[in-house]
Amino acid sequence: MTTVADLYPTRGSSETVTPRVDPVVWSDPGTPGPLRPAELSGFERDGFLAIEQLIAPDEVAVYRAELDRLIADPKVRADERSIIEPTSQDVRSVFEVHRISEVFASLVRDPRVVGRARQILGSDVYVHQSRINVKPGFGASGFYWHSDFETWHAEDGLPNMRTVSVSIALTENYDTNGGLMIMPGSHRTFLGCAGATPKDNYKKSLQMQDAGTPSDESLTKLADAHGIRLFTGKAGSATWFDCNAMHGSGDNITPYARSNVFIVFNSVENAAVEPFAAPVRRPEFIGARDFTPVR
Repeated sequence: MTTVADLYPTRGSSETVTPRVDPVVWSDPGTPGPLRPAELSGFERDGFLAIEQLIAPDEVAVYRAELDRLIADPKVRADERSIIEPTSQDVRSVFEVHRISEVFASLVRDPRVVGRARQILGSDVYVHQSRINVKPGFGASGFYWHSDFETWHAEDGLPNMRTVSVSIALTENYDTNGGLMIMPGSHRTFLGCAGATPKDNYKKSLQMQDAGTPSDESLTKLADAHGIRLFTGKAGSATWFDCNAMHGSGDNITPYARSNVFIVFNSVENAAVEPFAAPVRRPEFIGARDFTPVR
């Protein structure tokens, strides 16, 4: 078995700070694609890119109707891929939606979506993870500050930072209903978290993050250095962000749901190996082991 070097140690006895050694934009300058050079340079600098309208209102209606259909389906609710809010018992997230819904599978294949992923990552891509996040009003809990790559490296075995996410709004994102917050530029530094990974950690972490959570001190230093950007936008807007960007979201205590579809694209040249800091792999509906390129 070939051993893959661990470039980003985490889940040890103490927090560690490792400068990023991977590119942010992997394609060569001038590579054709939907992103303009200024957009790519902004993504490289900040670790994210906001797009005012990725999909049109009539398309939003189709995807929103499919989201509503899925969360109302008793079979979907009972499936292990559905995560339930512990207090309200509402559906919080449904994973692997590109496999259980042809409507969302078509969105993954949409050139406006996968084309941007290929351009940022400089290769063919596959879906490492997909989900719909419902975040209903009146008490849906947020997601604490974290780097996705820290979890995907530790628990799924992604070797390098060659992964990008897109969050597409299916409802309006206000500044009050638990929107996405990112620390611009935080993607340049990897924060290795303290504490070992419990077995089956995913069962708890998908409701409330614990293992892989940075300390208050480290988060304060990052926020002081980089600031915090809150994303708002109408349904159909989208935010692309680098896998190592420090991000989170607050609770939604407004009457207005904040629903989105979330797709994680990984380079086919960065296929998952064994976890770097966990006793077992997470289930494939959370961290894919099918590396077939999106076509």
